[in-house]
Amino acid sequence: MSTTQSSYRSFNPQKIVDTTASLERRIGERFGDSSLRKIAAELNQVAREAVVRSQAIREPIVSVRLGIWTLVIAIGALVWFVTPRSKLDWHNFVQSSDFLQNFDAGLESFVLLGAALLSLVTVESRIKRNRALKAIHELRAMAHIIDMHQLTKDPERITRSGPATASSPERQMTPFELGRYLDYCSELLSLVNKIGAVYVQDSPDSTALAAADQLATLTNDLSRTIWQKIMILDIATGPPTATVAAATVQAVMTDSASASSTSSAPQANG
Repeated sequence: MSTTQSSYRSFNPQKIVDTTASLERRIGERFGDSSLRKIAAELNQVAREAVVRSQAIREPIVSVRLGIWTLVIAIGALVWFVTPRSKLDWHNFVQSSDFLQNFDAGLESFVLLGAALLSLVTVESRIKRNRALKAIHELRAMAHIIDMHQLTKDPERITRSGPATASSPERQMTPFELGRYLDYCSELLSLVNKIGAVYVQDSPDSTALAAADQLATLTNDLSRTIWQKIMILDIATGPPTATVAAATVQAVMTDSASASSTSSAPQANG
């Protein structure tokens, strides 16, 4: 029972990979070799890379640790070598009129040395943070690219007839196809969010966690806009049950925005 419970307390990155692969197939079966399918294929590749990159971020960087310990030992040896050879009369030092000045200079040197050592110790965590931030930044770019594909998918163009201009985008989808297209865009955004969470699920770094939260906020906001279009489309052309289903999914998406741990990506109808 403990094994079953623990499986639902952290992400399983392979589940994300499987879900993105399934979504790519579904988009291909519905829309052929469309640009949206190519984005799904790219996202599947990103998910595969996330499995490797997140594991590399979690593992210790041996070369950095060896370099840090080498520098720490070198600094300690230098202090040990210099201190016994400094001929200092502590009695005269304390009673000297320059005591405060000398003490201030010594304290400043001690603080600078401590800051240098602290900076060395945190080198590895900063390298890991930068790697996670770079990966999350790439996911933010993908989220905006996905959103670009739904900008011209306006349900009112289907429900309302009107003359098109020379620069108007082609609209050959049926209401059902448009609904599925928008739904696929929402699923892709949700998966972008989940991939971002993979990078920070074991990270104590507050900066990386904040970046992942910002990515989640971005994808949820973009998905909310898409679902508003789906609900407009359902109200105009679909049966009442479709509208109820859309509202239910919207509520689920809102609730999932506050969730921080799961073991699999969301599933959707084919």
